[in-house]
Amino acid sequence: MNPAIALAFIDNPAVIIALIVLSFVIIMGLIGLKTVQQANVILIERFGRYHRTLQPGINIIWPIVDKGRALDWRVITEGFDGTPVVSYVKRKSVDLREQVLDFPRQQVITKDNVVIGVNGLLYYQITDSKRAVYEISNLPIALEKLAQTTLRNIIGDLDLDSTLTSRDEINGKMRTVLDDASDKWGVKVNRVELQDIVPPESVREAMEQQMTAERARRAAIIEAEGVKESKILRAEGERGAEVARAEGQRQAMILEAEGEATARLSVAEGEAQALVRVNEALANTKMDGAEYRVAVRYLETLAQIGANGEGSKTVFLPFESSAALGGLGAIQEILKGKS
Repeated sequence: MNPAIALAFIDNPAVIIALIVLSFVIIMGLIGLKTVQQANVILIERFGRYHRTLQPGINIIWPIVDKGRALDWRVITEGFDGTPVVSYVKRKSVDLREQVLDFPRQQVITKDNVVIGVNGLLYYQITDSKRAVYEISNLPIALEKLAQTTLRNIIGDLDLDSTLTSRDEINGKMRTVLDDASDKWGVKVNRVELQDIVPPESVREAMEQQMTAERARRAAIIEAEGVKESKILRAEGERGAEVARAEGQRQAMILEAEGEATARLSVAEGEAQALVRVNEALANTKMDGAEYRVAVRYLETLAQIGANGEGSKTVFLPFESSAALGGLGAIQEILKGKS
């Protein structure tokens, strides 16, 4: 540009004012350009009054006139010795992601007057950023105190045993109460978890003794049941053996009786057949079968007497032996006739 022309522009007040205004507009535009991160929003106030909410992405506001609302937020960090350190900061945006709040351990009295230490976790999410900022001054502290007071009320209605065994029930009740109470703050309580329930040392020792005694009692019961079952099984086995033995003896006696009856029947049938043949052989004599059988028995008896007489030649015959002798004669005639 020609220096003369440049000097003419500089000497012209209107041009200078225009340059100043243009520079101011550019600077204000750069200052008014706001970038909001994903899952975050910024509340804008105009002259101290809520105006609008900036969504994620690039937004333009009027500098000086519009200002973002700073939030009081509690931050817990870990110290050098490992203990938690609580600090409060100013946040320019509202985080819409689900967050976790670790409320510290507190002393709670149960229904049976036992003091226990309880701490837990609270998972929540801001659903209405405007209400979360304007309806409550410090949302984390409010949720923490609300969780502590609700926990005291719930555990105060339970005894120690119920408190130790009803964590799911306590978590459910706390979530319901906290969700209803924090709804006006634009907060959704998704989950509540009790981390630790710590009873006093004396109560823990008593519980350990009770647990040891209970285990000993269960062991004694199991052992007694085992001995009982063993005796029952042994008695059932002995009874089964006795039944099987008696059944075997019964079957043996039945078979023996059946065998003896069959043998007698066979002998009787043989004798009957023999009598039939003897009667046929004695048909032409005066002797019948009965006399023949008597004579044969006499001969068998005499043979036994002679064998057992030890050399004695004396034999006593009954008075009615004449019939037997007659039968012997008849037998002799039969034998001669056959020869």
